[in-house]
Amino acid sequence: LNGGNAFSSMGTENSKGTKVFALAGRVKRGGLVEVPMGLTINDIVFGICGGIKDDNEVKAVQMGGPSGGCIPKNMLDTQIDYENIAGTGAIMGSGGMIVMDENTCMVDMAKFFMDFTSKESCGKCVPCRIGTTRMLEILKRICNGEGVPEDMEILAELGESIKTGALCGLGNSAPNPVLTTVKYFRDEYEAHIKEKRCPAGVCSAMKKITIDEELCKGCTKCARTCPVGAIEGTVKNPHKIDQSKCIKCGACLDACPFKAIKKN
Repeated sequence: LNGGNAFSSMGTENSKGTKVFALAGRVKRGGLVEVPMGLTINDIVFGICGGIKDDNEVKAVQMGGPSGGCIPKNMLDTQIDYENIAGTGAIMGSGGMIVMDENTCMVDMAKFFMDFTSKESCGKCVPCRIGTTRMLEILKRICNGEGVPEDMEILAELGESIKTGALCGLGNSAPNPVLTTVKYFRDEYEAHIKEKRCPAGVCSAMKKITIDEELCKGCTKCARTCPVGAIEGTVKNPHKIDQSKCIKCGACLDACPFKAIKKN
């Protein structure tokens, strides 16, 4: 409407004008926003979007659409322009911006995006067609508690090979969610692989529901609610959960009036 000079008066030296972002995830206010280049990610998340839902802690922001990268909390003061965002391992891409809080599992998130890009691959070139499939298989194993220490190195090697060997932009950027989470959230990968534990409590294969015997009053509500008969005990005595039978449905959590049942 106002011409190129008005547009270029906004933004930074190397990235002029404005950018439209689609805000989603754990923010209080989501939607489409148009902002001048040069703001920080924090300016958008905590200024325009009003912060994190339920006032939880922000963990990361995924930028650039399904093949963008995940930027950790300590880098959210990064100025938004093409060069700075690329320097984090993310991309400006389609302008997607997904905000994640402390209850997000970054390994599960990487698996989600890799599942999408592997399905979107046209299959023409081997690096993308086979590489994304192999990366997805590894991520599934890790989330199922079957990961091994060398998986992180294999993911990094595969990711770099796909980026350099793929024939189009999809393959060139598809590994970004995995590469950035391995780089910035390595501790979560190690917890899944070495400790067989999901710190965020998201990966169902690693969840464990237990009963605190000191809090349990033996009311039997949990045992009567359990659909698979995994809870054993007698009236007015602490109950126990047979982990070999438990399907981790969480019905007992809702039934317990004494908050004696915990999900770890």
